[in-house]
Amino acid sequence: MERNYYSTTSTFVHPSELNWRTAFHEAGHAAAIHLGNRQKQLPPVFFEIHVKRPSNAYDDFFAKVIDGNLIQNLPIAVVESFNELSDDNQQHACQRAYEADVINLLVGPLAEAKYVSIRDDEVFNINLINFKALHNYGGYSDLEKVLSYLDHFIASKNQREEKMQELLSQAFRFIDNRRHWKCILNLAHYILDSQQEIISCDEAIGIFDSCLTANTPFRSARYPFLFG
Repeated sequence: MERNYYSTTSTFVHPSELNWRTAFHEAGHAAAIHLGNRQKQLPPVFFEIHVKRPSNAYDDFFAKVIDGNLIQNLPIAVVESFNELSDDNQQHACQRAYEADVINLLVGPLAEAKYVSIRDDEVFNINLINFKALHNYGGYSDLEKVLSYLDHFIASKNQREEKMQELLSQAFRFIDNRRHWKCILNLAHYILDSQQEIISCDEAIGIFDSCLTANTPFRSARYPFLFG
């Protein structure tokens, strides 16, 4: 899971702003993988965040969530024969896994979109967000994976579109949850502040657990530079 760094628009994004957008994007993926899967009572899955920090004025900041996919932990034979499975429990487990993976992919660009809306004092709601719009928030590669999942598991085009909208709505509700957004905010700051090249799964989970306690401050998305 990674932010796509090639914009489909002609709008220039300042490098320091791109860093913040990237951090929120990847923090969104990580939060969904841990908190979203746990909320759905799905098994925990390993992930870590790889970060490339600029060593000079010509280098770019880069961050990427590695692993974190439930489908990768299912037997290949189960995934490939999804539509032919006669065992309802097995098919249900496979469906829950791929739907969770899709939501976790969508939360990344949605988190970036919400950060931008807060920064710009704009309204952010589900009626203003659609699948295509997420390309403007580094979501190209994420959405390609989403389409690949849906094409593999759902044969009907109409059913794919319905499922896509359903899962996009679930992803939106995830980041619209104040507690989840608090976790995304704090991890985004940590990604930029820590100076680490690899943020482990345990470190990210520790940040989330800390965020869900009453004593952790709610950091700013509108003025992130105040908290550097």
